[in-house]
Amino acid sequence: MYTVLVCDDDIAILDSVEIYLKLEGYNVLRAENGRQALERVRDNEVHCVILDIMMPGLDGLQATLRLREKHNIPIILLSAKSEDTDKITGLSFGADDYVTKPFNPLELMARVKSQIRRYTSLGSMEKKEGVITTGGLSLDTLAKELTLDGETVKLTATEYGIISVLMENLGRVLSTGQIYEAVWDEPAYNTEKTVTVHIRRIREKIEINPKDPKYLKVVWGIGYKIEKY
Repeated sequence: MYTVLVCDDDIAILDSVEIYLKLEGYNVLRAENGRQALERVRDNEVHCVILDIMMPGLDGLQATLRLREKHNIPIILLSAKSEDTDKITGLSFGADDYVTKPFNPLELMARVKSQIRRYTSLGSMEKKEGVITTGGLSLDTLAKELTLDGETVKLTATEYGIISVLMENLGRVLSTGQIYEAVWDEPAYNTEKTVTVHIRRIREKIEINPKDPKYLKVVWGIGYKIEKY
């Protein structure tokens, strides 16, 4: 049974989300602030975290940063703010997804299911056997590990999913829609900024100069590709 941690200072939301998660068969942990969330993750095996952004003490963004220091578990942020800049900020802090309040509980459940599926398979899709290499970048599709010049690159499940689909299509340009549908396993609709933020985070991990990338390149107006060397 997978465990989902729900963190929100609004008890009514905690109660509601817990009910829906349990109906889906998940074990549920609760927290009312960021510090409690960190404690729950420290003491339990957690497969997905739902974090409200606006909380007293340690808020959702700061909690996300702290979690990302040690964990790659999926994080879904909840916020009453719907501006693109707020979503981009949340994703830049290390979140995997962002849901705006008020939300449809069934949509949230679908996103939880998608994140857990990707996390438990470490982003695996149908992969070729062996290792895909370009320059100093190497993807082991069996160990599900990315290395750069022999050093392991620490990725979240979402980042791994993106790098996997790009590495398996070396030299081929994929649109943000194609990347989103392959990794998130759902239709792409107004998802360009979501993919772009994750791409930027990946570049920061694999490029010496992210502004002049060697591997993960943008083809303006079309999409992204991993250069084939």
